[in-house]
Formats: sequence, structure tokens, C-alpha cells
Amino acid sequence: MELCSKNFTITVMAKKLQVVLNKDVNKLGKSGDVVEVAPGYARNYLIPNKIAFRTTPGVLKQVERRQEQERERQIELKQAAVAQKTALETVGRFKIAKQVGENDAIFGTVTDRELVEVIKASTAQEIDRRGVTLPEISKIGFYKAEIKLHPEVTAEVEVQVVGS
Repeated sequence: MELCSKNFTITVMAKKLQVVLNKDVNKLGKSGDVVEVAPGYARNYLIPNKIAFRTTPGVLKQVERRQEQERERQIELKQAAVAQKTALETVGRFKIAKQVGENDAIFGTVTDRELVEVIKASTAQEIDRRGVTLPEISKIGFYKAEIKLHPEVTAEVEVQVVGS
């Protein structure tokens, strides 16, 4: 679009251009996302380096279809995590044996790896140890542990530390 006056002409450029990302771009989006960028950034960097491509109605339909499939996959993952939470909370209590010293103090600490191994041995369920949150355990007794199975699903189990 051009605006004319007596002495000069001003050309107004499009402010943003829609592109679909092929790769994850820091501070811009993930692969498959539709983002709006400056036309120069798209023309001079993203498109020539095959990091992104222009959107068309057909491409937008494909992106929507992929996003719907990803939503369905996330729902299935959440349902699996809820089922796993139910199984863990049904068992409820897991025993971990440690060497005991004076005043019921244990040698060492109870680690997330030990809890994951005990859970796997008793329920045959794989759990990511990075999702396990244990309190500070220094004596024998009962403790609550949280296990994050999904961003929206957390199971709470009881850990019984006993002397060996």
C-alpha cells in the first residue's frame, strides 16, 4: 500500500508474516507451531535455512490435524498416569530396610532410586526417579513421598523405613 503526497511516497509493509516452524527456535516456538514473525526475518533467515515455511490454507489444516493428534496423545498419557496413580495408592505402603544405629538413626539416607526399585519390585511399574520427592529421612519410621507421574497427576505413597 502506498500513500502519496506532493513530495514523497511512503510504502507501508506488512507488519507480520505467518510461518510454520520446522525446528524448535528459542524464544519463538516449537516445531510445528504457527508463529508470526517480521517479514525480513522470515525471508532472510527462517525460510532460506529451512527452519520455517510459509503458511497456506492446506498447511494450516495439517497443523490443526497434528495439534489434535497431540492433544489426544496427551489425554491418553494423562489417563495412563491416573491409572498408575490408582495402582500405587492401592498398594499404599512400601518398606525400605536400612542399617540402624543408636536412637533409631539410619546409616545413610533413603534415596529416590531405592524407592523406585522397591516400587518396581512390588508392583512391576516403571517410575521415573526424577519425579520422586522424598522428605529428609534420618530415622526409622513412616514418611510420605510424592511421585509426579504427569504434569497434572501426582501420587502420594507411604514409605516405611525399617531396620535390617
